[in-house]
Amino acid sequence: MTSQTTNIAWTVPATASAVTDLIKQSKPVPTPGPKQVLVQLTAAALNYRDLLISIRSPQYPGNHKADLVPGADGAGIICSVGEESKWGGSEGLAVLLHPNNWISGDVQALSFETILGGTSKDGTLQHYLAVDDECIVEAPKSLSATESASLVTAGATAWAAIRESLDMTLKGRTVLTMGTGGVSCFGIQIAAALGATVIATSSSDSKLDFAMSLGATHVVNYSKTPDWDQEVLRITAGRGVDHVIETGGAGTLMKSINSTRTGGLISLLGALTPDAPIDTAFVPSVLFGGKFVKGCVAFSRDLVAELASFVEANSIKPVIAHEFGFEHLVEAFEALQKQQAVGKIAVKIT
Repeated sequence: MTSQTTNIAWTVPATASAVTDLIKQSKPVPTPGPKQVLVQLTAAALNYRDLLISIRSPQYPGNHKADLVPGADGAGIICSVGEESKWGGSEGLAVLLHPNNWISGDVQALSFETILGGTSKDGTLQHYLAVDDECIVEAPKSLSATESASLVTAGATAWAAIRESLDMTLKGRTVLTMGTGGVSCFGIQIAAALGATVIATSSSDSKLDFAMSLGATHVVNYSKTPDWDQEVLRITAGRGVDHVIETGGAGTLMKSINSTRTGGLISLLGALTPDAPIDTAFVPSVLFGGKFVKGCVAFSRDLVAELASFVEANSIKPVIAHEFGFEHLVEAFEALQKQQAVGKIAVKIT
């Protein structure tokens, strides 16, 4: 058992409305149950969900308890284990934390109330956290703690979308990604590693150059080319792409559908433009094009473990835009709020 008796955590007051309202508190170090593991957290990666919960925004529903510890993504070291834990003898092992109760199978197994850093479940922005045995995944040895933490939501979301693609042999396939946020960066890296031709979009030429360094073959600047769906069709000789990793939501969905071949797949992963209207062409385009639009929400523990192995086998390095110290969490959230980062915003905890 750890000799530490104090657990430092960032918490969300009941009256919070801005990231500057976050409070740092001292809490007891939790004691793991019989089939649990106590993890000393070394790093976390931030997601937009964490920001919405931290400011108690109605955009992310849920009755989140007072003094909730936010954060879904975390990496750390096994500190101690419960008496019946299958991780007995693994003290000191570097691990990832799977943040929900969806262990295997399909999405029916997911309960939103079990996701770390929301409702009544304290999250990863603290020094110690006790989790169930099934939520522990061994971290890739090739990655730092902040890189490992970034795999969990952004990486596993992209992996889950591609894993459920029309097939997992992407040689000869074409994949379209949008922007250079955490999910899109992973999407480029994973699809390229699987042999796909990747077309990446962004509003910045410098970001597009970076996308090419990650593995994109073609790039489109949507600021310079507002009809970027037509450019995607030109690049694909009028056929369209096989798969779109769609992170924009309503404001980009119709162009994504236009960019997709007959019978192709649009994986809807994000909603960065939630207030845009849905085009009236949506139904006929999907119906008569035989296209699939699939919502991709969260991911199972098994997929996180698959991704960890895939990343190690393919020497993939997660893109960390900025790394902040634990003392500077407010600044980290402010950077996330700007939505300008290429890759992930990470926090080094210990």
